Amino acid sequence: MSHILKEKAIELSIVIPAYNEQDRIIPTLKNTLEYLKEKNFKSQVIVVSDGSSDKTAATAKGFCRLPEHVDLTVLEYHPNRGKGYAVQHGMLRANGRIIMFMDADYAVPVQYCETGMELIEQGFDIAIASRTITGARVKSRQNFFRELSARIYTFIQNYYLGVSFPDTQCGFKLFKKKSAHMLFGRQKLSSVIFDPEILWLAKQKRYKVAQFPVQWTHIADSRIQYDSLRKFLFVFQELFRIKKLHT
Repeated sequence: MSHILKEKAIELSIVIPAYNEQDRIIPTLKNTLEYLKEKNFKSQVIVVSDGSSDKTAATAKGFCRLPEHVDLTVLEYHPNRGKGYAVQHGMLRANGRIIMFMDADYAVPVQYCETGMELIEQGFDIAIASRTITGARVKSRQNFFRELSARIYTFIQNYYLGVSFPDTQCGFKLFKKKSAHMLFGRQKLSSVIFDPEILWLAKQKRYKVAQFPVQWTHIADSRIQYDSLRKFLFVFQELFRIKKLHT
């Protein structure tokens, strides 16, 4: 009697947006893939090279010796479009029952995905990591100006969007597949302010959002810098576009 074995469904997809990360992507992928190798579920890692001018894509493709239950896909396009576009590009191509994205600098260890997955299993549509709620640990802080700017931005953002998240910018978020494809399919912003746009859209859809504390380490040489008044103001210009883009 013959048996036709169905291909196991992907349990977890991890999207990693990357712009000129040929060096930092190595430990990030090494840690992430080693973690997934030890799990008994099928997983998928999608690296999105956002118009990189270095060897980010080629470096990621070098991780080729993987067990059957772990898949690595590297996507690349040009020119650079912004972090929001890169995350959206990967999220809409991910096939896991749970889809998450994490930053290429590995500021949050991949193991925290377990907490997020548990929250999804409990019935939440979205689980977002936070650096500010009780239980969170910040091992290395940002400079004073960046932390102050973040507080000012968060206050204005929450008031304007009618949400109450103390940390929307931590790059570590998990979604049910249906929620991810719905929200990122409607996303309009390509910039770093895509996070509050997604969470505002989630509020409109009445999705249940959970927050969980993580250990976070500030990694120097961030690809996203707020080192001028022009860039600081751009963040607010993007924020105030969110509602207008969805009317």
